[in-house]
Amino acid sequence: MMRIAALATGAAVLALTPASGALAGKRYEATITRTTYGIPHIEARDWRGVGYGVAYAYAEDNLCLLAEEFATVAGERSRNFGPEGKAVLGFEEIDNLSSDIFFRAVLDLPALREGAKALPARVQGLIDGYVAGYNRFLKDAGDKGIPPECRGKAWVRRITADDMLRLNEKQMLLASSLNLAAAIANAAPPGSPAPKVAISMPDPQELGIGSNGWAFGAETTADGRGLVIGNPHFPWKGPARFWQMHVKGPEGYEVMGVGLAGTPLPTLGFNKDVAWTHTVTEARHFTLYQLTLDPADPTRYMIDGTSEAMTAQTVTVPMPEGQPAVSRTLYSTRFGPVFVVPTRGITWSAQSAFTLKDANRGNQRGIEAWLRIGEAKNVGEVQAAVSETLGIPWVNTIAADRYGDALHADVTAVPNVSAEIITACSPPIAGLFAEFAVLLDGARAACDWEIAAGTAAPGLMPASDQAATITRSWLTNSNDSYWLSNPAMPYRALSPILGRHATARSLRTRSNFVETAALLAAGKVDHARAQDFAFANKSLAADMAVDAMFLLCTQEAPLPEAVVRGCKALAGWDKRFDNTSRGAALFRAFWPKAARLPGLWSVPFDAADPVNTPRDLATDGAKGEKLLAALGEAVAELDKAGIALDAPWGEVQRVMAGNEAIPIHGGPGGLGILNVQEAAAASWGLTPRHGTSYIQIVGFDENGPVADAILSYGQSTNPASPHAADQTRAYAEKDWHRLPWHAEAIRAQALGKPKRIAE
Repeated sequence: MMRIAALATGAAVLALTPASGALAGKRYEATITRTTYGIPHIEARDWRGVGYGVAYAYAEDNLCLLAEEFATVAGERSRNFGPEGKAVLGFEEIDNLSSDIFFRAVLDLPALREGAKALPARVQGLIDGYVAGYNRFLKDAGDKGIPPECRGKAWVRRITADDMLRLNEKQMLLASSLNLAAAIANAAPPGSPAPKVAISMPDPQELGIGSNGWAFGAETTADGRGLVIGNPHFPWKGPARFWQMHVKGPEGYEVMGVGLAGTPLPTLGFNKDVAWTHTVTEARHFTLYQLTLDPADPTRYMIDGTSEAMTAQTVTVPMPEGQPAVSRTLYSTRFGPVFVVPTRGITWSAQSAFTLKDANRGNQRGIEAWLRIGEAKNVGEVQAAVSETLGIPWVNTIAADRYGDALHADVTAVPNVSAEIITACSPPIAGLFAEFAVLLDGARAACDWEIAAGTAAPGLMPASDQAATITRSWLTNSNDSYWLSNPAMPYRALSPILGRHATARSLRTRSNFVETAALLAAGKVDHARAQDFAFANKSLAADMAVDAMFLLCTQEAPLPEAVVRGCKALAGWDKRFDNTSRGAALFRAFWPKAARLPGLWSVPFDAADPVNTPRDLATDGAKGEKLLAALGEAVAELDKAGIALDAPWGEVQRVMAGNEAIPIHGGPGGLGILNVQEAAAASWGLTPRHGTSYIQIVGFDENGPVADAILSYGQSTNPASPHAADQTRAYAEKDWHRLPWHAEAIRAQALGKPKRIAE
């Protein structure tokens, strides 16, 4: 029989109920109606009911995934899955023991409980209802209703409010210090044994996160209303998958969109007046500090000449039955926990150590921020929501409204560190960290974050010092900095912690600007043209390089046989990554090799022309020879993998649904492809790892929103569900789904009768 741990007391579930008892005594109640692709439409009369219905419906689709998440944030992976197994913390893998140590040490549950007391009553209601809805599903499912993948597992258990607080904290840290979890969990004073696990300094460009988002205003749309295209690039597997929902709650709240595991409401989507999407921002949400240690004790550090003790914390991680628990002592400072990355020279010696301070640690404002966005009647109210709460953790907000205004707000929970502080406080080695984080001098108190009046938490940068633009034209972001969201409207220089200014943009950003300009040059935007635009699968790298490679291929000198074959394959390619494109696999293998070559471009970057520079492949002499050699290497790579050079892309990049192979169009963002699909090697070629996930096109008519969408990997992670791959097939065919918003459309698409749950 499945072991489900009992709740200690009813009070544990109601731990977030306000002292006034305003929510006490109310029943949980919600109605769930499923429509095409299994999308749930959840109606409730109060916020508890909203959380209750969302949790129940999510557990129906993804119970095993969510139950494992609760085990992860509780630091229980080693006991349940073995200490050497792997956890997915957001976007990267980490060993279970390091994961458990991180969550038991860094997640300050007493502080989170205390902070929860000050949350708005409706946020408390959502969390309380989510706990009750998840537990209700476990009760209703019993043993037989649990999917075989997690049936009978001890980690499938009832939850309390503590589990939700932990999970919310993890989501806030997702694109910041969570990526240094192993580096924190394995930091120890000098003389301690070296870490037994691999620790790396993550590259922000390789974290498996990204997105494109567009907001078109009245000047650029066919109907003079706003239109949003959202294309977040998130993992196809693991806890960072999106899930669709339509929520109708109290006080006129009605939003349709998506959220991540454990999210009690949509965090990306639309209401009747506003649509919005998010892209991961280039802003840094934590700072690193280099400590000068007390010569007498490496667990003490110097601040303005005075020795200050680190705080020691010993955590104990339970192991599988029959194995002794593992204890480890971690250390933190006024700036945050100490961390190590030995392969990058970040060590804890007798002289120095490194620590980090994260602006999203203890950020419990996110749910209220998204509630306010969901209630917004125009993009000005969206901007006010993100600016006043500073609760959005690590994403740009891109929105448009029915009145034809478009917004890009790169406003998040960011350390209040000015350019002047960075200049004055950067240690000599700061340049070694520039691509990853801002490094400051931890020996001076003046190098700590500045306190600005009126911010939601001390040390956060005011929204007025961050970037936000409202226009009637258009704005976009593809994960580059705030500097350019429309090349015609460059933003003024802000603190470097918000990203790079007047520097070369990624090929994907440049492709975005090029393709958007071409889209608008051909006419104003409507849904049909937006659909074609989103799935055009063009490669800017191919447009910039293939013709030059053809010229190299026609040189008189004899070419190696592999190069000749490569030239022939490229000649037959349409420069796209559609399922029918032949030659795409070869260019995917070739370009990363070519892009690493020094002096790749003849025309260097020019800040006055960031869309078109750098450009012109350098092909003279030795540079041309190296490009041809890279093509030959790519041919050899595909030969070794058993992939024909002219194989249709959809036969190379596929996802398996049982025995069914579903072709997946799109390709790597590094090739300047907007419809991103980053893939991993598989026995048949390539399979998606992360990329286009929930893509939406949302405009407005006189009656409300008009939305087309596809969730590329489907609603459910249960292989037995009919909704495990149905939208993947639709994605393969570029078959958009008109989302049902109005009651009559919901009735027309309904799958069975509505389900009412109450207790």
